[in-house]
Amino acid sequence: MPDDGLARLLRCPRCVDAALSLQRDTWVCGGCATQFPTLDGLPWLFAEPQATLAEWRARLHRLLLELERDAAQVRAELGRPKLRRLTRSRLKLLAHAYSDHARRLQAVLAPLDLGRQQAQLETHLALRTRLPPGQGLISYYVNLHRDWAWGAAENEASFSLVQDLLNGQEAGRTLVLGAGAGRLAYDFHTRCAPQLTVGVDINPLLLLAARRIASGQSVSLYEFPIAPRRLEDHAILRQLAAERPVGDNFQLVFADAMRAPFAPESFDTVITPWFIDIISADLAELAPRINRLLRAGGRWLNFGSLSFSHREAALCYTLEETLEILREQGFERGIERDATLPYMHSPASRHGRLETVTAFSAIKRTAVEPPAEHRALPEWLIDLSRPVPLSREFEMTAVATRIQAFVMSLIDGRRSAQDIAQHLVAQKLMTAEEAGPAVRAFLIRMHEDGR
Repeated sequence: MPDDGLARLLRCPRCVDAALSLQRDTWVCGGCATQFPTLDGLPWLFAEPQATLAEWRARLHRLLLELERDAAQVRAELGRPKLRRLTRSRLKLLAHAYSDHARRLQAVLAPLDLGRQQAQLETHLALRTRLPPGQGLISYYVNLHRDWAWGAAENEASFSLVQDLLNGQEAGRTLVLGAGAGRLAYDFHTRCAPQLTVGVDINPLLLLAARRIASGQSVSLYEFPIAPRRLEDHAILRQLAAERPVGDNFQLVFADAMRAPFAPESFDTVITPWFIDIISADLAELAPRINRLLRAGGRWLNFGSLSFSHREAALCYTLEETLEILREQGFERGIERDATLPYMHSPASRHGRLETVTAFSAIKRTAVEPPAEHRALPEWLIDLSRPVPLSREFEMTAVATRIQAFVMSLIDGRRSAQDIAQHLVAQKLMTAEEAGPAVRAFLIRMHEDGR
């Protein structure tokens, strides 16, 4: 792993154009000589490979500490007097599950090599790659159980929708961006017989589990339903497995979609499931990158809620705006349709719902100007000798921080909330009517954060 078919397509995500060669367990760029490791055989192709490893190791370490804390808290609650018998049974289940869950996660994520010497602080400033701040190891953890345990109806609905978008065409070489736990890529490969399927994601837990499961192994992990139906449903150890091994020409790669490590026109089909509206990049910046990956006449198949998560309203596009962006970026309209899919219908949870999604296919008719090199951080965070700009956001944060520090300095064990509010009034920071409620809200937040 990977086979020669994938190796011919790979390019350096750092200097973009140079080919990679596999030397033992490391991919080496023939241009900039950057070395990219493999995790459990999967290429780790981030522009700053060591910085990204350091970030994920830090997130794993934090997750394990949080699970340890949760288990300790539940065990402490077991010491409460007069616990009901059923409550005691539920807490015992959770205490054991949290501790065992941490061990099982650490085993799946062993290729991250948490015990290895951590990178230095400066390597955490990735020059070209930055993990989404809200993307943790367990951000889409329930997808593992949906994909490989109880989600047959949901998996079938998603596959059928993509099959409809393909419209009877040959899949050829196929790329799945945001492959997650891997079930859609697996189903597409085993049922549509593409020449090659490559699944790409940034999440080590999802992709490492998918690699084992798709190859015929099983992985046992706990499900913690949001709304458990019964006491025993609060923590369920499930066996995650595929019906059969996936077979040849199926590959998984760790990479950032905004710096996809592939040669131009490498693929006949690109699939983006539940993807384009959750990544931090503007669709108008992502679309030319997908254009670059497709051969002329290749197809982009997408489905999802089309509920963009940007803070800027201008980037939260409607379907009409989305189609206009596709035209601007060299695509011809194919199929568009709405569909209602079951979503997270775990048999152990009351939380399942129906989700209306928008699906489209777009055909590449013309190449467009190659997109600019993607940098997730501004130049003043890459070149640390540059001055830090005094942005409006920094100004607001600086003022807020000074006020918070002033309020915290007034907490001495003797002053009341009312006394602190009077100090804010005396400093002309607030009126008497504003200060009391504001101080109370601030102290509540500090109290809750401290707990």
